[in-house]
Amino acid sequence: MRCARVASNVALVPVTVMFFAAFPSGQQRPPSDSPGLQPDAPRPPLVQPGAPGEPVRAITAEKATDLSRVEHTPADVKFMQGMIGHHAQAIEMVALLRTRTQRRDVQLLGQRIDLSQADEIKMMQEWLRGRGQPLPDPHAHHAAGATLMPGMLTAVEMGRLAEANAARFDRLFLEFMIKHHIGALTMVDELFATAGAAQESEIFAFASDVVADQRIEIDRMGAMLKESPK
Repeated sequence: MRCARVASNVALVPVTVMFFAAFPSGQQRPPSDSPGLQPDAPRPPLVQPGAPGEPVRAITAEKATDLSRVEHTPADVKFMQGMIGHHAQAIEMVALLRTRTQRRDVQLLGQRIDLSQADEIKMMQEWLRGRGQPLPDPHAHHAAGATLMPGMLTAVEMGRLAEANAARFDRLFLEFMIKHHIGALTMVDELFATAGAAQESEIFAFASDVVADQRIEIDRMGAMLKESPK
């Protein structure tokens, strides 16, 4: 479940200097033409946060104002709609844990995925609804010939997972969920690589969280996989 696009929420470096705090009560502050207060002196730069792993960059005041007015794009809508189905399948995979594993660490991982991705589905639906965009069927991937988002399991792979038990299930679940998470990262990469996309602050923050969360879980599952019998 949060690459190289820019954020619409701009981090502004404070530029107001409180001179009166530096002078005791009753003592006059220096005149505006004093060396201590230069009206035309260069001001601290405005900086814009980069995408995960990318540096911040300085921008002009005009650019900062422009970024404050950005709106969603068709690529943003496509990303949110596709990620709803992507998350829904992850929840379906987790549901199989209840009857197929005895590993406590795998169960706890599944609980985390279930709770976080269910909440994110609600958030994405609200995001789409608030912008007058159609809500996709979260289970549309079950339809014959449905287009799968990157990393999603095919019907055959889901069948293999459902038929497995015990240690065999644990290994397959971790392997498939790693693949699934990597697919989510691919979706974010494609979003950030699309000109003009992910400029709106809410979608930028969500996509960045997807990257951070999924990478952490990929690392965790990789370590768990090493402990699984072959």
